[in-house]
Amino acid sequence: MTADKEKRRAISREAARRRRRVESDVFGDLSRLLPLQPSVRTHLDKPSVIRLALSYIRMHTVLKGNTGTKAEASHTVKYGQATKSGEEWLECDGGCDEKEKETEDLDASEETDLYLRILEGFLMVLSTEGDILFLSDNVSKYMGLTQIELMGHNIFEFTHPCDHEEIRNNLRLTAGEVWCGAKRDFVMRIKSALTHRGRSANLKSATWKVLHCQGRAKVCVAPSSVSCLLLTCQPLPLSHTLLSTQTFTSQHSMDMRFTYCDQRVTPLLGYSPEELLGRSIYNLCHILDTNCLTKNHLNLCYKSQSVSGQYRMLVRGGGYVWVESHSAVIPSARPSRSRPGAHQPLCILSVTYVLSEVEEPSLQLSLDQTVNRYLS
Repeated sequence: MTADKEKRRAISREAARRRRRVESDVFGDLSRLLPLQPSVRTHLDKPSVIRLALSYIRMHTVLKGNTGTKAEASHTVKYGQATKSGEEWLECDGGCDEKEKETEDLDASEETDLYLRILEGFLMVLSTEGDILFLSDNVSKYMGLTQIELMGHNIFEFTHPCDHEEIRNNLRLTAGEVWCGAKRDFVMRIKSALTHRGRSANLKSATWKVLHCQGRAKVCVAPSSVSCLLLTCQPLPLSHTLLSTQTFTSQHSMDMRFTYCDQRVTPLLGYSPEELLGRSIYNLCHILDTNCLTKNHLNLCYKSQSVSGQYRMLVRGGGYVWVESHSAVIPSARPSRSRPGAHQPLCILSVTYVLSEVEEPSLQLSLDQTVNRYLS
C-alpha cells in the first residue's frame, strides 16, 4: 500500500514538473514576441509578461483603424527604441526589401526621438477604463518609473485621489464625440519616484508631480476596436520657460489680484506695473475667455501648478493680444517685517507669454482699457 502511494506521488510530482516546464516554455515564447530588448525580456516575471502582452494586443487593436502606412503603424506600436524580435506582429508587404525596411525603421526612430525632445514630455495612450496602453520610453526621465513598470496598469493607481473624478470626466465619451475626435486638456497629479537630484527612489516614498495633459479622444465604433485617449504629458513647471522680450512675470494674491509685475508688461500691454497693482487679472481678460482663466485658477488652488491655455488679454487703449500663462503657487517672497516668524501667505507666480500682435486695436471692451481709468 505504501509503495502504491509513493508511486502515485512520484507520478504527480513528475506531472507537476511537466506542467511547469510547458508553462515556462509558453511564457518564454510569449515574452520573445514582445517588442522589447533581450536584456529587458530576461528580467520579466510571468504577471509582467501577461500584462505587457495584453497591453500590446490592445494597442495593436487601436492601430488597426490607423489610416497611415504600415511602416508608420509598425514604428508607432514599438515601445520606444526597443527592437522587434520573434514573429512580426505587423507584417511588411511581400516585396519589401530588408535593408530598406531597416533604414525606414532607423529614420522613424530618430524622428520620434526628435519629437520627444522638442515636446519636453512623454506620450501616453489611455483606454476609456483608464488602463495605460502605451507610454513612450522617455517617461522614466520625468517620472523615475520605467515604461515596463507602468504599462498595463490603471492610471488611477498612480494619480492623486482628488483628481480621479476629473480624469473620469475626460475618459468619458459623449454621444457627440463618437463622430469626431474630441480635444482633451487637463492637469493631473501623478506619482513620481524622482528625487530633487534626479535620482530614482522607491515608489513608497514617491512625491506628486503635476502633468499638463493634452490630446484627443480616438473613438472606435467597431466591436473589435478600442476607444482611447491619445495624450501628450508635460511636467510642470516646464523647463522651456525662458524669459524673452515676449514674456513678463507677475505675482498675484490667491484671488488673482496683481501684487507685482515686471517692467516688460508696458511695451506688450501698455500698462505700467503700478497701474496693475491691486487689480484682478479677470478685469484684463476677454469676457469670452473667463472660463479658461477660472479653470486655471481652480487648478492652481487644488494642484499648485497649472497652464492656462490660450486666452485673450486686453491691451490699454483698445484691442487684445493672445497669451498663455504658466503659474505656480509659492510662499510669499516678501516676509513681514513686523512678524518675521509668522507663516507667510501663499501667492501665485506667473510667467505670461504674449503669442500675437494686438488685434482689433480700435475696440475697447472694458473700462480698464481706457486711459482716464488710470489718471483718476
